[in-house]
Amino acid sequence: MLTRQDVEARERRELAPYAAKSAASRGRRHGEPEHEYRTAYQRDRDRIVHSTAFRRLEYKTQVFLTHEGDYFRTRLTHTLEVAQIARTLARALNLNEDLTETVALAHDLGHTPFGHAGEETLHDLMAGHGGFEHNRHGVRIIDILEHPYPQFRGLNLTYEVRECIAKHATPYDQSTAEGFEDGWPPLEGQAVDVADSIAYDSHDLDDALAMGIISPADLKDLAIFRQAAEDFASSLESLSPDQRIRRTAKLLIQLMASSAIETSERAIREAGVESLDDVRRAPGRLVRIADDLQEKVRGLEDFLMRRVYRHYRVVRMTTKAKRLLVRIFEAYRADPDMLPPEHGDRAEAEGLEQVITDYIAAMTDRFAQDEYRRLYEPFERV
Repeated sequence: MLTRQDVEARERRELAPYAAKSAASRGRRHGEPEHEYRTAYQRDRDRIVHSTAFRRLEYKTQVFLTHEGDYFRTRLTHTLEVAQIARTLARALNLNEDLTETVALAHDLGHTPFGHAGEETLHDLMAGHGGFEHNRHGVRIIDILEHPYPQFRGLNLTYEVRECIAKHATPYDQSTAEGFEDGWPPLEGQAVDVADSIAYDSHDLDDALAMGIISPADLKDLAIFRQAAEDFASSLESLSPDQRIRRTAKLLIQLMASSAIETSERAIREAGVESLDDVRRAPGRLVRIADDLQEKVRGLEDFLMRRVYRHYRVVRMTTKAKRLLVRIFEAYRADPDMLPPEHGDRAEAEGLEQVITDYIAAMTDRFAQDEYRRLYEPFERV
């Protein structure tokens, strides 16, 4: 039988000196007794999995709206793919897998319905009230909006988990150090950032192929696709041409993850990092993909932007979604009494626009569509 103290001792003994150790956490905002068997980061993971915000990810858009088909990734399946890739990176770099998994499971809690279209809409609607950014909102969810415990608001997660969520950074995510120590986040959080990019670059390509927006032949001109085909040529020989292309698209994950592991190990060694404080003070992020491969990744992301995210079918989806959210927001602002009481009662203390944004950001795609009908269709049940 392993107690919490046994696991903490194993972390001190076996993990890299620069890994974030559970027993060395800066702790929680509200004091709580430690658990007999679970470490601080394991408890954080479980609190996230049991949160309402996590469950709602099942019906929130990744790229293609959830009602377009059951095959496509949602925020939840994307989150699980990120967690899987991030744990692989953490294990190879001898980091704390529990912290890494926890951050991965929480990194998208602040996302709105309808993906980045929803985020852009709420940011515009909140222009005079501080705007909207999903990393910042994710911290608000875990610190304030989730309320499962009578003693305090929020999930009362550890400093390191909260910091990694706030400082989460990819080409589509803005990090912030507001309320946290300046410097880079722990390597576990950096591993999640890289895993996030690896996951959406590969699965957005896969979903676009499944939806027929692009064809397998379109991938042959991508430099990163050609490299994957060369690196894994021996495992592709027995496949048909179409199977070979689709399999190569899947192998992009392995190509990018392997590069991240090898490049990060070298960067950590060359930076002379020996502690978590060294990580925070490093000249740059230490978990990253090799520069030459990253250039090819940018080529893939440019391709996805031109051929997928700006495809007329995707633009139609996102434009309708934006229009729907604007009208829901306007309805609540025009008559706050249409908000459920548990939300409307907070308006005086927190500001009406903030409360409306909190409520809309929490909605799933399906709930937002139903709410639009309840608000605007005369004979819809309310």
